[in-house]
Amino acid sequence: MTEQNRWPTRRAGRSTVLAQFGQARADLMRWALTTGDLLADAVVDEMHRVGMRQARPVVDQGIREGLDSLADPPPALEALLRQTEGLPDYADDALLDRGPLPFYTSPPPVHIIALNAGSLIRVYESPSISAVLTTTGRLVDSAQRRIQETGSWLTRVMLPGGLRVGQPGYVATLQVRMLHAHMRRLALNRGYDASADGHPINQVDLGRTWVDFTLTAYTAEGLLGFGLSSREQADLYRYWWYVAHLLGIDERLVRGITGNEAAARLDAVFQAVTGPVTEDSAVLADATLESATSALHGLLHVPRELARPALNALARRIHGDAVCQDLRIPPAPIADAWLGPVLSGLALARERRRRDPRQWQAAIDRNLATALDLAARPARPAAYQRGATGSAD
Repeated sequence: MTEQNRWPTRRAGRSTVLAQFGQARADLMRWALTTGDLLADAVVDEMHRVGMRQARPVVDQGIREGLDSLADPPPALEALLRQTEGLPDYADDALLDRGPLPFYTSPPPVHIIALNAGSLIRVYESPSISAVLTTTGRLVDSAQRRIQETGSWLTRVMLPGGLRVGQPGYVATLQVRMLHAHMRRLALNRGYDASADGHPINQVDLGRTWVDFTLTAYTAEGLLGFGLSSREQADLYRYWWYVAHLLGIDERLVRGITGNEAAARLDAVFQAVTGPVTEDSAVLADATLESATSALHGLLHVPRELARPALNALARRIHGDAVCQDLRIPPAPIADAWLGPVLSGLALARERRRRDPRQWQAAIDRNLATALDLAARPARPAAYQRGATGSAD
């Protein structure tokens, strides 16, 4: 067996996955644990061969303006852009324009809470992801800014039409994909132990993160009183198939999932090969909740001394007491006690709006307008924008 295909030693063994999920899943997980993103990784290798100073503007132009804007594209970049600019058979104008609309049935603060107390905490539970951040020197440095920039990326991804070639969501997603490729190379060059943790930012890590932006987020929002119907879930999952396509996630991992139950079954496979949380995960969980505390204070003027206990209580509802104990997220019994009636009231108010088509559409329009305003605000370049061409190495 080649080194590339050897099962990582710090992951649950193949026999465990085989016994729980069968041979097909075990074989897919072995491939996924030892594979990054072949197309994007080839572009980074090509950039280093050509010379970074010469390659950066070409890659940036291809991402922003498309393959046709390049007179003589390098072969690896051409292959990447042909993949991202080609629509899979399930994608059409309706998907790109209307697929994300169920996202706007909830207001931005709900997404902020679900992203921070739900999705990102669980992303950072992965020991291999925290190992990459540690190896590349990006664990604590600017952690809060990285978290805020993830929210900015998500805002652009979810704008109707935002994933069309050249639009902000498309450009930002390719920039994130390229940053991942540069970080893989950097991690391997700085001593990341792929034999123990698997290839850096491998397909399991990418697929598990996809689940956290879907299943974990939708579960968190449901706990907040903003649940989705089965039809709304199906629309959003299908839209996220296309996000996965742009991020370089193999479609065998996520395509066909149209609801939380199927996503939970996939997540169980990913979780089986992820490994226990580490000290680095606890550091990132604290930074994530601090970011959410600041956001709630800034957006809703919630006092910090109230916001943080409430977020701790929500995190424990989302992730469970055992995981939160490992992450050093303390219990908040007083906050948890008053959260119950508040969340029940939010759920009741949502159901009332849902029964009134005019109120329901007005809420969607209002939330979408807020997102468009947030996306239009000027901001200094995000790390994924600077790092997409290797300038942040």
